[in-house]
Amino acid sequence: MNLRSLKFLSSLRRDNRQFAVIGLGRFGRAVAVSLYNMGYEVLGTDIDEKLVASALNEKIATHTIRLDSTEPIALKEAGIYEFDTVVVAIGNYVQESIITTLNVKEGGVAHVVAKASSQIHGKLLERVGADQVVFPEYEAGCALAYTLTKPAILDRFDLDPNHSIVEVLVPEEFDGKTIAEIQLRSHYGLTLLAVAEDEETFQINPLPNQRLVKGAAMVVLGSNKDIKKLPI
Repeated sequence: MNLRSLKFLSSLRRDNRQFAVIGLGRFGRAVAVSLYNMGYEVLGTDIDEKLVASALNEKIATHTIRLDSTEPIALKEAGIYEFDTVVVAIGNYVQESIITTLNVKEGGVAHVVAKASSQIHGKLLERVGADQVVFPEYEAGCALAYTLTKPAILDRFDLDPNHSIVEVLVPEEFDGKTIAEIQLRSHYGLTLLAVAEDEETFQINPLPNQRLVKGAAMVVLGSNKDIKKLPI
């Protein structure tokens, strides 16, 4: 269960059907191929002809074209302004990222998600109209820190600074006990959302009489303070 993907997916409006991804580096490619595999129409663009050719060969998007996103006319001719959501994934080139974000917002795109490489970069993107700013390197670093210091935490999605959804290994203290017996809500202040049936599937809203097995995974929701109380 990839909780980190929720952070991007939660920003998407339900009526979105078409996405344009500007910048086909590692982050842009990951976004494009994920959306494409989910069945959405995706246009991938980059100024680098090699990246565009690679994306075309690997079929990571519905369409791929080469363009200079700092040129409003090029964006208009490519039909970028007609897309529901545009993802500006040019995080390492601050000037081009800001100009591109400004261009697509002035072009009338309703929802623009922009990648930032620093806090200052993020503030500038917000100033020129980005609806959502993401920091993938920072988020990946935080996730790695949790993995290194709390190996029982498999995945984490921060709802806000104080609350999270986490996927954790069932601790030894819970082994063989039913969900009702561990009294997760009264003892820890947490809500159990799902329990692993096997390595690939989860049972959502499991029954109170289901027994937990040490080493299996479970997904819980609650405050970060309460999550730290878990015996993991």
